[in-house]
Amino acid sequence: MNSFRAVVTLAALAGACTAAAAESRRPNIVFIVADDLGYGELGCYGGKDIPTPHLDALAAGGVRFTNGYVTAPFCAAARAALLTGRYQTRFGFEYNPIGAKNAAPGIGLPVGEKTIADHLRAAGYATALVGKWHLGGTAEFHPQRRGFDEFFGFLHEGHTYVPHPWAGVTTWLRRKALPDGGTGRWTSPDGRLVWTTHMGGNEPDYDADNPLLRSSQPVDERTNLTDAFTREANDFITRHRTQPFFLYLAYNAVHSPMQGADAYLAKFVHIPDLHRRIFAAMLAQLDASVGRVLAHLRASGLTENTLVIFLSDNGGPTKELTSSNAPLRGGKGELWEGGIRVPFVASWPGRISARTLDLPVTSMDATATALALAGLSDPPTALDGASLWPLLTGKSPTAPHSTLYWRVGEKNAVRHGDWKLVRHRDPWQLFDLAVDAGEHTDLAVSEPARVKELAALWEKWNAAQIAPRWK
Repeated sequence: MNSFRAVVTLAALAGACTAAAAESRRPNIVFIVADDLGYGELGCYGGKDIPTPHLDALAAGGVRFTNGYVTAPFCAAARAALLTGRYQTRFGFEYNPIGAKNAAPGIGLPVGEKTIADHLRAAGYATALVGKWHLGGTAEFHPQRRGFDEFFGFLHEGHTYVPHPWAGVTTWLRRKALPDGGTGRWTSPDGRLVWTTHMGGNEPDYDADNPLLRSSQPVDERTNLTDAFTREANDFITRHRTQPFFLYLAYNAVHSPMQGADAYLAKFVHIPDLHRRIFAAMLAQLDASVGRVLAHLRASGLTENTLVIFLSDNGGPTKELTSSNAPLRGGKGELWEGGIRVPFVASWPGRISARTLDLPVTSMDATATALALAGLSDPPTALDGASLWPLLTGKSPTAPHSTLYWRVGEKNAVRHGDWKLVRHRDPWQLFDLAVDAGEHTDLAVSEPARVKELAALWEKWNAAQIAPRWK
């Protein structure tokens, strides 16, 4: 009997130790980034015609921010701030290096800037980037030299989703002229290829000198990239489920080139415009892929120790993709709300209570939150982001920032409280976002003192930034 009691006691102690270890283990961090997804597309943000059940469920079970911002209205600069937790203008990454420029010597995320992956790897985390990099295409900027143990993806701004001749998808490409030399829209006899002149230019040469890579080695990937990135993300999770990990899952969906997979296009035959139908197929595939990653975390028993943050890298380019930013004004490339306010969700079942928060937050806060949860609340480099943990847990009802700033050349903006000052080469315009999120009514003439106050805030911040390293 005494031996039996001893065994029971030892088992109880072992169980308690295991529970304590699980409780004390640092959380896994998963950043999921969509590309060019507009504010108004997901069901949880008011989207009506494209079901997004998995992303909606993520939002319903976590915190959905209605005033979540990125620091730039296009891909690379916004990602530079996300990965460093610092305004990209602090280190001269102001513009979007596309095509060959992303592979030019010296262009990329400056090597002196530490990424979230650098910090977490130094603290014992396994780290991986799956998907799009777009922060420099030469050797010194390679993701595995920037803190990532593993990399599967591509280095530049975009990539076709399936290899040529694009089997299993309908492809929509921008062209300057149709086969007859005219303008409008042309569809191939088999319906698989569409050319359109509505954007006035040719589709960028996304795949030129831009192979799919595993580490630094090209791979012949035949699976649609949205699904391939999901597969690789789940494989990383499986291999590192017994240790803390950081996964940066940077889908290229729904970025062009537009390629709708057959199985998803079939779900949207009721949408008459093929342009919108292809976009719907791409978004539905992205949503299903995120759902598979979340399901894999659950099946691996990791959900209760994993913080998942989902956001878009910038607003949607509506004319190019049909990606909606409703009810906001403008889109990708602009500092109107539609270019910089994005879907932004944080989820950690059992640790974060489900609710919607209207306070302004920024992508840099995601990085600061992850580092704080990993025990790195005082990283070597000062962050512009602030930990959202007090806000996420309800311990603090206040916004982490009173003021947010933007600069892209002659496009500038500042948000202070509910007031926003913005200019696109023109004089400052002033909007009260509390009642005018769509930026319809310019109050600059009637509120000159407030214009002066916010302009002074922006000028002071701007003085601490540096000149762009390239244009």
